[in-house]
Amino acid sequence: MVELKYDERLDYLLAEDLRIIQSPSVFSFSLDAVLLANFAQVPTQKGKVIDLCSGNGVIPLLVSSRTNVPIQGVEIQERLYDMAIRSMNYNQVHNQIEMILGDIKDIRSFLPHSQYDVVTCNPPYFEVPEGKIINENEHLAIARHELKCTLEDVMIAAKYLLKQGGKATFVHRPGRLLDILELMRTYRLEPKRMQLVYPKKGKEANTLLIEGIRDGKPDLKILPPLYVFEEDGQYTKEVHDMLYGKSERTIGNEKK
Repeated sequence: MVELKYDERLDYLLAEDLRIIQSPSVFSFSLDAVLLANFAQVPTQKGKVIDLCSGNGVIPLLVSSRTNVPIQGVEIQERLYDMAIRSMNYNQVHNQIEMILGDIKDIRSFLPHSQYDVVTCNPPYFEVPEGKIINENEHLAIARHELKCTLEDVMIAAKYLLKQGGKATFVHRPGRLLDILELMRTYRLEPKRMQLVYPKKGKEANTLLIEGIRDGKPDLKILPPLYVFEEDGQYTKEVHDMLYGKSERTIGNEKK
C-alpha cells in the first residue's frame, strides 16, 4: 500500500513497470522527462548517477530500470521530495535510489565533488520576467521558472559533481540553445551529442536534448530528428516504445 495525500494519484510508468505519485496541483511529469531518461547514456554495472531538479523523482525511477548503479536525486521542494520518497518505497527501489532534499546552489555543502559518472537535469525552462506574475501556484512556478535556480546554477553544479570524462545530459527548449552551449563550454562541459524533438513532421522543434562531457574534446554530433506524433496523431514507434515498452503496435488487425 502507498499513502496518498491531498489530490495525489498513483500513475503507471508502463515501459518500466513502475508506479509514481503525482499531483496536478504540485507536479506531474511531462514527456520531456521520458525523453531525457532515454537519451541519457548511463553505466549499467559500475558508477554513480545523479539527477538535479528531480521533482517527484521520475527521472531516477525511469533510469533505474536499465542500470544497477546507485542513483541520487536532488530536489529543493519538500512536498515533491516527500512524494518521491514514497514512490521509491512503493516500488522497492529505495536501496538503489536516494532522494536528497537540498538546493543545488549549495551542492558543495552536502555532496562530494568529481564523484559522478552521469548528471541528468530537467531544469526550469523559463527566465523570470520582470514585474510579471508567473504562476500563483508556487510549486508550479518553481518547477517552470528560474526562481530557485538558473541555467548557470545547473551547469555549475554539474561541473562540480562530474568526474573528468563524466557526462552531463539536459533537456530544455530550443530557444535557449545558444545560452546552453555558451554555459556548457564556460563550465567545461563540452557538447558532444544533440537531438531536436519535433511534435510532428513539418512543425518547429519544441524540445532539445543535449549531452556534454566534462573536459571533452570538441566534436558535436547532431542526431537524427525525433518526432513525437505521426500524421494521424498516434505516437511514433520511437516514442511509443519509450512510453509503453518495445513491442509491436497494432492498429485494427494490422501490425505496425
